[in-house]
Amino acid sequence: MTVIYNDTCPICSREVNSYARAAERRGRDIVFAGLSECDLAHFGLTEDMAARRFHVVKHGELVSGIPAFALLWDDLPHLRWLAQLVRLPGIRTAIAALYDHVAAPALYALHRRRQR
Repeated sequence: MTVIYNDTCPICSREVNSYARAAERRGRDIVFAGLSECDLAHFGLTEDMAARRFHVVKHGELVSGIPAFALLWDDLPHLRWLAQLVRLPGIRTAIAALYDHVAAPALYALHRRRQR
């Protein structure tokens, strides 16, 4: 599994670094690749695409948004419950809408501001 995230975003980096520490403690084989250090084209992404959303590549499939978080959480035993929670029908719709229409755009706007 490869996690592709915006390592120039302080909020994103803090969260993903906590996942990376948990994965290392648990011996999980997860690669954490920040957009500033990653060959994004290898995954079919541009820097702008990678900055807009959280991505995970698992078994060759690129997944983004809440489904990507859920794939990562599945591999971290202490967060598996969260992966199951965000897959429940009503919650899945609500949390995806919040991520897609509030969190991701807000984080991307902050990214754009930092880039200027």
